[in-house]
Amino acid sequence: MTNNAGGSRLFEATTLGPLSLPNRLVMAPLTRNRAAADGVPTPLMATYYAQRATAGLIIAEATMPSAVGQTYANIPALHTPAHVAGWRRVTDVVREAGGRMFVQLQHGGRVGHPDTSGHVPVAPSTVALPEEIHTPDGRRPAVVPRELTVEEIRATVADFAAAARRAVDAGFEGVEVHAANGYLIHQFLAKNTNLRTDEYGGPVAHRIRFAVEVVQAVVDAIGPERVGVRISPGVGVNGIEEGDTDSIYRALVTALTDLEPAYLHVVFADPDQPLFQEIRKSWPGTLIANPVLGWGGPLPADGGRAAGEKLLAAGADLISLGRGFLANPDLVERLRTGAPLNAVRDQYLMYTGGATGYTDYPTLNEPALAAS
Repeated sequence: MTNNAGGSRLFEATTLGPLSLPNRLVMAPLTRNRAAADGVPTPLMATYYAQRATAGLIIAEATMPSAVGQTYANIPALHTPAHVAGWRRVTDVVREAGGRMFVQLQHGGRVGHPDTSGHVPVAPSTVALPEEIHTPDGRRPAVVPRELTVEEIRATVADFAAAARRAVDAGFEGVEVHAANGYLIHQFLAKNTNLRTDEYGGPVAHRIRFAVEVVQAVVDAIGPERVGVRISPGVGVNGIEEGDTDSIYRALVTALTDLEPAYLHVVFADPDQPLFQEIRKSWPGTLIANPVLGWGGPLPADGGRAAGEKLLAAGADLISLGRGFLANPDLVERLRTGAPLNAVRDQYLMYTGGATGYTDYPTLNEPALAAS
């Protein structure tokens, strides 16, 4: 029987489609920049994910479906056989540790730079990111992206489907389509980044078209039970201004419902927000909610447990946590027992490469880290 820590549903066993999950805690996708320069996952990444295999589900970090979709340096990819082989080494180790993994597929769109990818970034329209971007040689001004043609949009949809098939070949249980946080799919949804006048721009029904076509193609490629979708209603990161958030997500969620993916993942979910409540009522499947815990500040002392339980009470089925899992390989046990949490040691170490600040966080059974 599952110890559910005094009745908390966070620690109940549950299911996600055909998957059995030992608890309702999901490790959210977290960019960590530990892949090789060519996007091949490294053995260090296998260690990192295996350390966190007690999560009910791991959603591996944002992974490129194509070279032109690269955002930052040392981001993993899934568009060559070497990428598949590298990820297979990760999923094998995680499965041996008892874990289950999806992988997030992310095309950066205008959030990219030729110094990183070797390509001029592409986007719905020629609207540049309004801020500098990290490159291998430091921060650089963003470049104006090239507007995708309709033929290139169709090819990009096919890239997502091909990456999904490679993900299954690499041993993942499924994929999460990243339609959030200001990357390519979100750029099609938002008014300020999508200035098109063709069938992919203008009214909401046109601006959601690309997102729906990507999800449809991925569902057709690997089956709906292997597909999740991540959205971030009203979140303005990476210079996004949606303009008509409620209308966008009412239409998008309705269209996605017809495709029957395994889950919908709502970022920075607020259980008191009317739109979140509306999404919960209209979404018939599994809903993963990512609570608002404050970006860049310290984690709450309970690691997000109270926020997660409030979201479960509001109708979420699974709760995704990011930085808590980053700093605590055994986060599930720490939350279950109320044990103290490791703090994130240094925000800079999240993205610098190497084991420091990545695989060297101790579990409850290990000695504390030496002061740095």
